Amino acid sequence: MTIYMFIIGAILGSFYLVIGTRLPLKENVFTTRSRCDNCFKELKWYELIPIVSYVFQRGKCRKCGKKISKRHLAVELITGLLFLLGYMYFGMSPELLIYLTLISVAILIFVSDFLYMIILDSTLIIGSALIIGIKMISYGFNSAILSIISGLGLFIVMLIIRYIGNKLFKKDSLGGGDIKLSFLIGLSIGFELGLINLIFASFLALPYALAQVYFNKKNELPYGPFLIAATVIIYIFIDKFTNLLIFFTI
Repeated sequence: MTIYMFIIGAILGSFYLVIGTRLPLKENVFTTRSRCDNCFKELKWYELIPIVSYVFQRGKCRKCGKKISKRHLAVELITGLLFLLGYMYFGMSPELLIYLTLISVAILIFVSDFLYMIILDSTLIIGSALIIGIKMISYGFNSAILSIISGLGLFIVMLIIRYIGNKLFKKDSLGGGDIKLSFLIGLSIGFELGLINLIFASFLALPYALAQVYFNKKNELPYGPFLIAATVIIYIFIDKFTNLLIFFTI
């Protein structure tokens, strides 16, 4: 089963990379064939096998010989490993389904936000709908409603933070995608842990932000990947973060 989970993750990782790189450019994901980024040769089915094709082709296009971006191998391998580890940690359970949904959203956001500074609305809508459906089926209607309320609460908090930030810095301080993402975060881990998530994500983003300012002289960075990464970490260790929350509220 762990092997199956790795294979499924690698296949989906390859698909998520296509979505994350094409949809922001308004390209059709389902009708456009996969092609080499350099010579634009359409790829055969055996050139699209996750990880295996990259290894056997030694990371190069079979036609032009140019190197294939290592992000293909990295995304496929990381997604496969995260799916495998999720199964080992949660087993076959509703928690696993929510975890896999969060991982899928995370991969898509990492690709689109780092490359184009865009978080796709379709990613957030489908991810939120899946989590609501899983919670409703597994934990009941009331649990799903409470999760939706938590998501809306965190969404409002992010709107307030953006309003204050815009007033202070006289420009957009948060992207619309980050605010929409906050709904999915509250939906997944609840309102109170969602607030902790905002702080935790800032600490995760700090080294990257400092590096961007120092090396690239950029004052803007994609915040979405760090928000969703913090969400996945909190979801995995939700008991420990809940105990931490209780400790500070006593």
